[in-house]
Amino acid sequence: MLRSPQTDSIGSLKTLRTITLRRVVVTGMGALTPAGNSVAQTWDGMVNGISGVDSITLFDANEDWGVRFAGEVRGFDPNTILDAREQRRFDRFALLALAAATEAAKDSGFDFQSGDPYRHGVAIGSGIGGIGTIETGVKGLITGGNRKIGPFTVPRLMVNAGAGQVSIRFNLRGANIATATACATGSHAIGAAFHLIQRGDADVMMAGGAEAAVTPLCIGSFASMKALSTRNHEPKLASRPFDKDRDGFVLSEGAAVIVLEEYEHAKKRGAHIYAELLGFGSSGDAFHIAAPEAQGSGAHRAMLNALKDAEVSADQVGYINAHGTSTPLGDAAEVSAVKELFGNHAKKLAMSSTKSVTGHALGAAGGIESIATILALQNGILPPTINLDCPDEGFDLDFVAHTAQERSIQFALNNSFGFGGHNTSLVFGRFKD
Repeated sequence: MLRSPQTDSIGSLKTLRTITLRRVVVTGMGALTPAGNSVAQTWDGMVNGISGVDSITLFDANEDWGVRFAGEVRGFDPNTILDAREQRRFDRFALLALAAATEAAKDSGFDFQSGDPYRHGVAIGSGIGGIGTIETGVKGLITGGNRKIGPFTVPRLMVNAGAGQVSIRFNLRGANIATATACATGSHAIGAAFHLIQRGDADVMMAGGAEAAVTPLCIGSFASMKALSTRNHEPKLASRPFDKDRDGFVLSEGAAVIVLEEYEHAKKRGAHIYAELLGFGSSGDAFHIAAPEAQGSGAHRAMLNALKDAEVSADQVGYINAHGTSTPLGDAAEVSAVKELFGNHAKKLAMSSTKSVTGHALGAAGGIESIATILALQNGILPPTINLDCPDEGFDLDFVAHTAQERSIQFALNNSFGFGGHNTSLVFGRFKD
């Protein structure tokens, strides 16, 4: 139970309002990733360790490019959700967001045109937003002046365009949120939606993230930072979290949206419940704009806060879906944080990185990996970390190397950490009535 003070217009203490925190469950999921264009296809690719990384096709990454591969959403047909005229108003990231939300809505079985639309909301973020639109606009400006800038440029490039378009499609008139915290974006959005339902401000929320950053500027700039793997000769082996020979992350794209619902609301309509969202924790590194503190203090605090919020002890956790990007500094910081927080239990739990299969989808990662965590709980199958041939020095945890594990777990964490020092952790639990 939570008590918060209410004040009158001049700020004096008025009364104490008692808030009963409500249970929040997952009733629908949708995803488009390099591993597949649905939740079922993505999960199959993850469990079977089938890499979705390959040569870039979204632009001409010729021999002059130092990095010529990425994780693309392949075979996506936007005509299945929008006619060609409407598509002109969407950047690719927003199209992916709408497609994932459409799958999630259908999967939930909830009629979003029923009930009070002001109790239904959306929290879908993006780390970069409409970068493809920005690049196209700049090219037009340079070659043809302001007359070459299209009228839909601003509505397409906005980071909040995905959330806005999903809100319009599904008549979501409640909270309309778009987070932008780099690689922690999707998890921040889910955490925000969780708190809105938990505290009684919404009954149903669509939440997650979307990204379409496989573009010349993004590939070129991340490569310039030396952040990307350069294994052009073997791209499917390039994303190798926790391996001593990792040389950077693989940039990818995608979208994932989950439907969060207040438990009694879901129960009343007989919804299928995948899992329960129990806790959310966040923190800031206050250290460096692009590198984590070596001991992972920010990651440690985010996980600790999430466990406290969920009222789950560290030794109850059976699985962590790691941020695990395949960068030397990031992987080391996360392993350090897990070992510090979980102590002896760290070697009993399992921790894998599904980015080894999908690459790193930036703002979409938290949503994609939340779905992986939820399905691991429901199915009792832990997706593997592929390409992990030789763990780095001191990386002595169970990373579910190469092959999925069958393991019944009750509680699991999903970690997401982003440039800017943003750290998030979500705690999911196997649903119990």
